[in-house]
Amino acid sequence: MTLYVDIAALDDIPRQGARVVRTPAGCVAVFRTADDQVFALEDRCPHKGGPLSEGIVHGTSVTCPLHAWVFDLNTGQAQGTDDGAVRRFAVRVAAGRVLLDASLLARRSAA
Repeated sequence: MTLYVDIAALDDIPRQGARVVRTPAGCVAVFRTADDQVFALEDRCPHKGGPLSEGIVHGTSVTCPLHAWVFDLNTGQAQGTDDGAVRRFAVRVAAGRVLLDASLLARRSAA
């Protein structure tokens, strides 16, 4: 069973935009689509390290602001390449609040 932590009100994330959540596992971009779907992906493009949270959200995709790679928000997979993908994280909306997988807050990166 996945445990979730409340990170924001849905209205705190602009439609077709994103907000960044800093976790011990790294930065996570939380996206909101025009129809209020919410997705969470690693906030770093594997191509050149661009911040996906600053990309353009269109439909259920986001375009990297640096070199226009397009990522599917459902899967984290880049379109047109087999080696371009970012991690997806469990996220949901309940009672107007955005909830993120709590295990991200417990992870520590190796130093």
